[in-house]
Amino acid sequence: MVAQGRGSAATGLVAGVVLLCALLPITGAAAMARQAPRTYVVGDDKGWGRDLNSWWPNGKTFYAGDVLVFKYDKELHDVSVVGGKGYQRCEVPRHSAKRWVMRTGNDQVTLRRGNNYFICGLPGHCDKNMKLAVKAW
Repeated sequence: MVAQGRGSAATGLVAGVVLLCALLPITGAAAMARQAPRTYVVGDDKGWGRDLNSWWPNGKTFYAGDVLVFKYDKELHDVSVVGGKGYQRCEVPRHSAKRWVMRTGNDQVTLRRGNNYFICGLPGHCDKNMKLAVKAW
């Protein structure tokens, strides 16, 4: 009787290990697919503009390392990376490094984990809702 108990436990352990090994490639592949950085054009074919928060991020899941591409007319707009207060107040900090204000018309930003905030820093543009908040996992 004792031998059967040990054999049953060993059989169950082996079955569990086999099942775990069978699932590892699936979960590993899913994790790899999720971790591969993706590139998103902000506003899709409309580009960087007003009221993006109301529709553009919907249905998208962003991860740290993903890249946002901001396309716009560089004579009319810019992209400023700001913090939460700058986003709420529509202000680019005076001490902000120039690299956080982009003006090429085809700017790329790699998302960091957590909340990422962007505004058009030209006077009045952010106040007219030319801003974007993206949470990256």
